[in-house]
Amino acid sequence: MENRKVIYNEHTNLLELEEHFYHLVDVEEPNVFRNLFPYDEVPKIAFNNRIVPHNMPEEIWITDTTFRDGQQSRAPYLPEQIVTMYDYFHKLGGPKGIIRASEFFLYSKKDRDAVYKCMERGYEFPQITSWIRASKKDFELVKDLGLKETGILVSCSDYHIFYKLKMTRKECMEHYLNVVRECLETGVSPRCHLEDITRSDIYGFVIPFCLELMKLQEEYKIPVKIRACDTMGYGVNFPGAVIPRSVQGIIYGLITHGNVPSANLEWHGHNDFYKAVANSTTAWLYGAAGINCSLFGIGERTGNTPLEAMVFEYAQLKGTLDGMDTTVITELAEYYEKEIGYKVPSRTPFVGKSFNVTRAGIHADGLLKNEEIYNIFDTEKLLNRPVLVAVSNTSGLAGIAHWINSYFRLPEGKKVDKNSQLVHMVKEWVDEEYEGGRVTVLTDEELLEVIDNSCKKLGISIL
Repeated sequence: MENRKVIYNEHTNLLELEEHFYHLVDVEEPNVFRNLFPYDEVPKIAFNNRIVPHNMPEEIWITDTTFRDGQQSRAPYLPEQIVTMYDYFHKLGGPKGIIRASEFFLYSKKDRDAVYKCMERGYEFPQITSWIRASKKDFELVKDLGLKETGILVSCSDYHIFYKLKMTRKECMEHYLNVVRECLETGVSPRCHLEDITRSDIYGFVIPFCLELMKLQEEYKIPVKIRACDTMGYGVNFPGAVIPRSVQGIIYGLITHGNVPSANLEWHGHNDFYKAVANSTTAWLYGAAGINCSLFGIGERTGNTPLEAMVFEYAQLKGTLDGMDTTVITELAEYYEKEIGYKVPSRTPFVGKSFNVTRAGIHADGLLKNEEIYNIFDTEKLLNRPVLVAVSNTSGLAGIAHWINSYFRLPEGKKVDKNSQLVHMVKEWVDEEYEGGRVTVLTDEELLEVIDNSCKKLGISIL
């Protein structure tokens, strides 16, 4: 105790006692935390009530893995599709580049063509980075392309070290450090993807490994970044939960004991237990500057943290969008459906067809009086998505008129009112449906067909 230094923390303005130095624990048998992860049972969330402080960095950002992890779970994108989405990400991120980086495969000619085309755009943000196999040849490829940073897979749980790599912890760490050194020798900044961190021995392997990585950063004067990967979605954000499942415990350990600067640290979450967004926000709150996301959450298995979700998490935490253009989110959703053919589930927040459609009759009544009652925010302003009220037997003439005006986005002067012939014709059809015993709300497709037929009979067009 007497030999430990007293140091000044510039973030908290408090004196602190220097933490212990953590050494590699080279075990003979893998520690797979069977008490937390009994494979034939549901995983367990245990608590030790150790609480760590909030530590949100002054500057936080989003990084994107749509073209890497997002592409691993679907057919490869065409180069022109990647360029279009990259353009959208640039516009969405705004002048401050809140969407800081986007990572790309480099394996095939198509992959590299997409990178070249995106580089030709000349954008500062998102910065183009790569994800490669850990080999000297691939490092040279990254450098030849003119990229400054690349991701390297460094799996860190004993599941991977012992069962997949067939190594001891010591052998694995030495192998990883040699690979990272090779990358640094080429002048490229390595981004170390700590795969399966939520099943790893944090203080027996991860922290000692990160301490060595930070030594290499000091030696080469090139940033060594850390991506904490919740590969299986086991992370939890409950105060007092034990590591390795505790998100805040992991982030605290990496910063305080692993000497990883917040600006070098990002969180990569998966959604296997519906916690990707909450865990990602928690990582921000406890010290990670970056959150790695995929558009619409599309990724391996249940997917990654949705990029669009973290845009709104950012705004809620910071109190500002910092110049991000959120209407681009709607443009991306429309492009994805029309050009790529992916149907976004209708109830997906912010991008689904029905995310701001009110269906319950009593809710619709309130919404027609004041949309703030049942709309999360001004979705027309922020997403170019006016709030909609689904038509049912309780909608009335006003509800039908509201649906038509909102769905077709009719401007002032062209809007229909509840006294129009068109609205009355649609209302007659709606009444007949429910008088015949129907109990469900009407679908958009049904209403569009009725409106189209009614317009033909009236000889009018509402567009």
